[in-house]
Amino acid sequence: MATIAVYSLKGGVGKTSLAVNLAWCAATQSSRRTLLWDLDAQAAATFLLSKDYAGKDSAQAAFAKDLPPAKLVRPTSVERLDLIGADTSLRSLDRFFFALDKKKRLARLISDLDKRYDRIILDCPPGLTETSDQIMRAADIVVVPVIPSPLSRRALDEVIEHLDCEHGGHASILPVFSMLDRRRLVHRDALSADAKWPVIPMASVVEQMSTHRAPLGAFAPRSPAALAISTLWQGIERRLAKTARTK
Repeated sequence: MATIAVYSLKGGVGKTSLAVNLAWCAATQSSRRTLLWDLDAQAAATFLLSKDYAGKDSAQAAFAKDLPPAKLVRPTSVERLDLIGADTSLRSLDRFFFALDKKKRLARLISDLDKRYDRIILDCPPGLTETSDQIMRAADIVVVPVIPSPLSRRALDEVIEHLDCEHGGHASILPVFSMLDRRRLVHRDALSADAKWPVIPMASVVEQMSTHRAPLGAFAPRSPAALAISTLWQGIERRLAKTARTK
């Protein structure tokens, strides 16, 4: 099993749509038994993947070990893709982790799901918090969507500096240009500076996910954005395979 976290210091960078679409790629294109764990109290990934989900403020109970994570798993309409949904109880998750003072609680909960899934995708809340520290300890790869701008690049550098200081041998970081608009000079300059980063183009079809309440692969599989995310997922699988061979 491998854990892929989709994380950003800032909101509004396409984090949740990327997490949902990567989960679809894992389940559909790679035929992996996949779980998307929504850790963001806004519950956007939960909204996109579960039309009848009714949160009962129980999402945080798994971290207190009041409820095994497996009890929170729900199927989605996508074959081989399950969901642990978010709800308002996650608003206090940072305070809970701080009071708990167990640095690898999330990693241990994920290991409890090891035999059920091949891939776990974490949709993370924004910010450098106790929750993000738990995520960095649990993930094998951290995918970081970055808007092509100097400020977003600065935010990424802050994250990497924090990880180097606090976590030492942290998970592999994979920055991804998100919402790239080649008509904008600042976007073209950013792309020139980091030409090897994967790119997800700006596309109105991504916004339509909230209308369809489905991943791009379900209603626009040949769109440029869907194809770009598919290519990104193939690169993630290659990274995971390379890491497995070196262990």
